[in-house]
Amino acid sequence: MQPLSISIVAFHDYDDIKKAITSIVQYTSIPYEMYVFDNSVDDPQKEEFQSFLQVNHVHYVDNHENQGFGKGHNHALEYIDSKYHAIINPDIVIQEDVFGPIFQYLDHHPEVGMVIPKIVDDTGHLQEAYRKEITVFDMFTRYFGRHIFKKRIQDHTLSYMDYSKPFQVPFAQGCFLVIRTNLFRQLHGFDDRFFMYMEDADLSKRINQVSKVMYFPDVEVIHHWQKGSHKNKRLFKIHVQSARKYFHKWGWKLW
Repeated sequence: MQPLSISIVAFHDYDDIKKAITSIVQYTSIPYEMYVFDNSVDDPQKEEFQSFLQVNHVHYVDNHENQGFGKGHNHALEYIDSKYHAIINPDIVIQEDVFGPIFQYLDHHPEVGMVIPKIVDDTGHLQEAYRKEITVFDMFTRYFGRHIFKKRIQDHTLSYMDYSKPFQVPFAQGCFLVIRTNLFRQLHGFDDRFFMYMEDADLSKRINQVSKVMYFPDVEVIHHWQKGSHKNKRLFKIHVQSARKYFHKWGWKLW
């Protein structure tokens, strides 16, 4: 059994993934197995990307179609044999050994099932990766009411918390998560009915029912957050569809 397994889902974002992998290889001291599950189709860079992965001893699985974020990561359950599993976005870069401190924290806190570290942008500014459980109103304010409902958004994104200390997170964004592999397996991974978006909210809720999702402040991860559904009508539509599935599954909490 390896101490750590890592999964990244690709969708034509090979350059970003190369940067992510290069940083992981450079800074990670714990033995690990890394897997890339490729949802890309007919990409001329695919062969060159596979060569890069071979050089860096990364396992490659071609899904031959876009299966979505959750289902893509769930393929890891077919391959991994580890104590902890990291779910990582392609647009992540690390600049320190983040896994060592996270492992120590999880080893000493058996009641914690999953950890999300300090997520920052290129300037070191903390990102809104930590939230209360989502409501219909919060979905609306996120897209249409940011300048009107500032206090509500600050409350939803837990801006009032002390980010120098660990705290429980109802909804941890899925850009960089470290979960106990046996728990990930017990929960059958992500609910792959969510093609993209809200699968992280759903996983967080299911983990918090049996364990805890915790913010861990002692390490920092850079996330080049694109916020695609704020800019792209197709992605916005997918986000709305996923939100409907989430509320249908967990109840239509309006406020």
